This record gives sequence, C-alpha cells and structure tokens, in this order.
Amino acid sequence: MKRFALLAIVCAACASSPKVPDSEQYLPPDVEAMSLLGKPLNSPPLAPDMQKQREEQLAQAQRDYDANPENADAAILLSSRLADLGRYREAIDILSDSIHKHPADGRLYELRGHRYINVRRLREAVGDLQSAELLERGKPNDAERYQIFYHLGLAHYLLGDFDHALSAYQRCLPLAKTSDRLVSTSNWLYATLRRLGRVQEAEKVLEPISIDLDVVESIPYHKLLLMYGGEIAPEELVRQDANTADGTTILYGIGNWYFVNGQPERAHPLWQKVLDGNQQFAFGYIAAEAEMARAMAAAR
Repeated sequence: MKRFALLAIVCAACASSPKVPDSEQYLPPDVEAMSLLGKPLNSPPLAPDMQKQREEQLAQAQRDYDANPENADAAILLSSRLADLGRYREAIDILSDSIHKHPADGRLYELRGHRYINVRRLREAVGDLQSAELLERGKPNDAERYQIFYHLGLAHYLLGDFDHALSAYQRCLPLAKTSDRLVSTSNWLYATLRRLGRVQEAEKVLEPISIDLDVVESIPYHKLLLMYGGEIAPEELVRQDANTADGTTILYGIGNWYFVNGQPERAHPLWQKVLDGNQQFAFGYIAAEAEMARAMAAAR
C-alpha cells in the first residue's frame, strides 16, 4: 500500500506540471535553453570525428527505440545519445513520453532531472529528482540512488538553497563507492558547507582525500579538493582553458574558493572567464552563471 501511495504522489505531481514552460515555447529550434542571465544558448560544436561517431550512435539508438518504443531502456539510451549531441530539449521530450508510459520508473525522473539542470529548469529538476528518490527508496541500487542525490544536491546548490543541498550531499556521500564519486561528491559538499559558514565540517570532508586516490574521470574535482586542503596553490591551477569541461570545472571551483574566503573581487573575473567560454551545459558553467546572476541581482 505504501508503494502505491508513493506512486500516486508522483503521478499527481506529473499531472500538475506543464510539459513546456512559457520561456521555452518561443525558442528557435537551434536554441537549447535560456541562460540564467537571459542569454540564448546553443550547443557548442564537436570535433568532426566526434560528431560523426555520436551521430552514428544516435542513429542506432533511434532504430532500437523505433523497434520498441514502449521499452524504457531504449528511451533512456536514446535520450542519452541526443544529450551527447547537445540536443537536450529532444532528450527531455523522449523522457517525458516514457514517463507517461512508465510512471513508476525512477530512472526516468532522475535522468530528466539531470537534463532539466542542463537547460536551467532547476525547480523542475528538483521535482523530478525528489520523485525519483521516492520511487527508488528502499531499492538496493546504490548507483542509481547516488545519481539521484548527487543531482538533487546540485539543483539545490544552483538555486542557492544550500541547506537542502547539504542534506542531499550528506545522503549522497555514503553511496560514493568509487574514488571518482568520492571526489565529485566531496567537492560539492565542501563548497556547500563553506557557503553555510560551517568551516570545520568542511575541513573534515577533506580528510579522506589524498593525492594517491585512484581517480580516473573526476580529476578536476580531485585537484580542487587538494587545493582546498593546501596541497596545490590556486596559482598552479588557474591557467585553464574555459572551452573545455575540465577547465570550466576548475575555474568555477577556484573562483568559489576565493569567494568563500572573502575575496569576491578575485572570484568574479574567474567566473566571467567561464562564461566567456563555450561549455554552456557543463555544471561548472551553470554554477558560474548562477553566481553572476545572483551578484547582478544583489547590485540592483
């Protein structure tokens, strides 16, 4: 009975939310989102060989989906292949259609919540990720629950709701079973605690972080954590290319470190450098955008 009650809550939330917000109804087809600063955003170009590879992968995913459009796994793969090409609005549409067919599949809400973050629909991201958490609660899939809490924490963080971001990241950290997940979660948890002025707790987050961790994909987060702990100087990291996802992540993190240490005059130029780059759908870019939007609002 409890399971059915949770499903009823999720379905009611789905039925009450509009499929497309007014802000997106009038966007040109090649515009994926409006930035938090009111700028239309296009997906950055890919290298020709990468473009070709991803288009081939998309074509295969489309064929698999067309052969079995009722299959949630096929919808998830197709939406991911669309997102790989920066076609986030189409990816969201595929997931929305699949959610109507499979309203109890928490994976669909988690992935759509992730894509809502990409296109700056942050409150809708929170709603989807909370629905995913309800549907996945009690299930043994730690990897899926990790993704839910990681993205839920990020959505709250981007909204400036640091108390709820902290709650999500505290639930995420025990699920971070690999070194990559540990450093990714620890980075945002540290940043969140510093925003809340909880410096001693933030320092404790750094205790498990060492230079010897076997990090494969989340190297920018690892470097930032080592910087927070004083093992790397900000000056050693600051020469980054803002046209790469790794560079965007590091530049946002250094700027945030300056900001929480009372040096906004050093933070804002780094965040602006991020915004001058082309990684519009990277989390570091969206975070820099949120910071600059808040700064502009405070200056009015």
